[in-house]
Amino acid sequence: MNLGATELIIVLVIVLVVFGGAKLPKLARSIGQAQKEFQEGVSEGLDDDTA
Repeated sequence: MNLGATELIIVLVIVLVVFGGAKLPKLARSIGQAQKEFQEGVSEGLDDDTA
């Protein structure tokens, strides 16, 4: 999935409208934490496959 600048701006505006400005930092923190946990899970899965 390859997003251009225009599509990214549209998605960000929609997120801003739906969640509001006050909830964006908390939402971004949650997304970052979920991404970190996902990457750790993928790494563990790859380590298990090589062992």
